[in-house]
Amino acid sequence: MKEGARLESTELALKDTRKKRFEMNRCHKKLRRLVGQAIEDFGMLEQNDKVMVCLSGGKDSYTLLDILMSFQRHAPIDFELVAVNLDQKQPGFPEEVLPKYLQDQGVDFDIIEEDTFSIVKKLTPEGKTTCPVCSRLRRGILYSHAQKIGATKIALGHHLDDVVETLFLNMFYGGRMKSMPAKLRSDDEKNILIRPLFYCREKLIQRWSQYRSFPIIPCNLCGSQDNLQRQAIKQMLVGWDRQFPGRVESIARSLSHITPSHLADHELFDFKSLQVSDELISLTQID
Repeated sequence: MKEGARLESTELALKDTRKKRFEMNRCHKKLRRLVGQAIEDFGMLEQNDKVMVCLSGGKDSYTLLDILMSFQRHAPIDFELVAVNLDQKQPGFPEEVLPKYLQDQGVDFDIIEEDTFSIVKKLTPEGKTTCPVCSRLRRGILYSHAQKIGATKIALGHHLDDVVETLFLNMFYGGRMKSMPAKLRSDDEKNILIRPLFYCREKLIQRWSQYRSFPIIPCNLCGSQDNLQRQAIKQMLVGWDRQFPGRVESIARSLSHITPSHLADHELFDFKSLQVSDELISLTQID
């Protein structure tokens, strides 16, 4: 009986391993398909590009680097990857985690050390979110580093959920119909930003992160703030996912199907010049 029980337990374990491997492969294939589609649709990568991948230590940027490395091995074009992390000198930040991970992956990388943590804390009023100040500082430092290393593209880990959340944030709090573009020229006009995870849902990225056991590093600035407006939007989308599956994806698709004549931006569409046609319309009389 004991031998039989051991055999049954071993078979169950093997079955579970095969199932996990199958689900992991399916997750990877879907990520590659969606990232490949975004790269193709928006012309994100070109021959001999040098892509600076911004790595924060979160699940999104780990997944971004992982999938781009997979593309690099099999893509019909040659491009270079350089992972870049900005060490903002947050208290308790595990400085050894990212270098070890990146060395193990065999990818070129740079660690930039700048004490933006103290600056953000100093400039952010009590009770306000740190994101505006933090993001401006990070952008400036990363843009400068991209120029320094000769990067032709800067890859960011924003995904479909980020895109839809940003759309609603701008609508609800800014009165603008604006979101995160898949490809963007920076304000200084010296850098091209790309978001290869543009079509990927966060839950898909979360699954891949768990499969790969990435060494996640939490952020002590924005990650610990519960009062962010973005969190309220995120919870709204979570509710829609439960009650109306597919709604978030439908909203994201709408960003690619804009009809300016059916909105109200008179700078995008010349409403003032609308006239009826001068051509005679002949109607066929049907007896």
